[in-house]
Amino acid sequence: MRRHHRFLAAVLPLLLAACAPQLVRIKGDAGLLAAQAARERALAHTDHWTLEGRLGVSDGRDGGSGGFTWTQDGDDYRFVFRAPITGRSFELSGGPAGALLQGLDGGPLRGTDAEALMRRALGWEVPLHDLRAWVLGLRADSGPAELAFGDNRLPSLLTQDGWTVDYRAWDAARQPPLPTTIFASRPPYKVRLSIETWSLR
Repeated sequence: MRRHHRFLAAVLPLLLAACAPQLVRIKGDAGLLAAQAARERALAHTDHWTLEGRLGVSDGRDGGSGGFTWTQDGDDYRFVFRAPITGRSFELSGGPAGALLQGLDGGPLRGTDAEALMRRALGWEVPLHDLRAWVLGLRADSGPAELAFGDNRLPSLLTQDGWTVDYRAWDAARQPPLPTTIFASRPPYKVRLSIETWSLR
């Protein structure tokens, strides 16, 4: 029974976020796009931060969910995922020289591409490169992007690199505002982030 309660505690925030009402979709006009460009300029050099929250990943059949801490220090990163129920707890760290995945059966794994390393070890499809920009509410540098906005005049939907990024909630008390609930999908893959704390350095 206790294990069942822990499982509910782990997935409930993501289920509630999935049921949240959609923001109004407004096509980006000149004013909205100019405001977004200003946000992107203000956050362009924001590359030292820590965020904590919950992560859910699915390939349409299998997946996992748990708590995470993501620390970004320039081009170096450390991503710790904690899922005591399933046992899929691990740490992914690295930078331009490569990536290191620790904590899973089979010992540490090294590779030049963090996304490929996670796919190989876990079967998870997570757009880590683009996600570094998307968690800030920015367009990534991976190619053209289309934006739609909510009635809060902040990005509501971002389509880029084959992924659709749905921004469900923002921390508007910050300037510039930062996203707190992000659903990214490229069928059949889904990545859901519920950010509980942001710390910019």
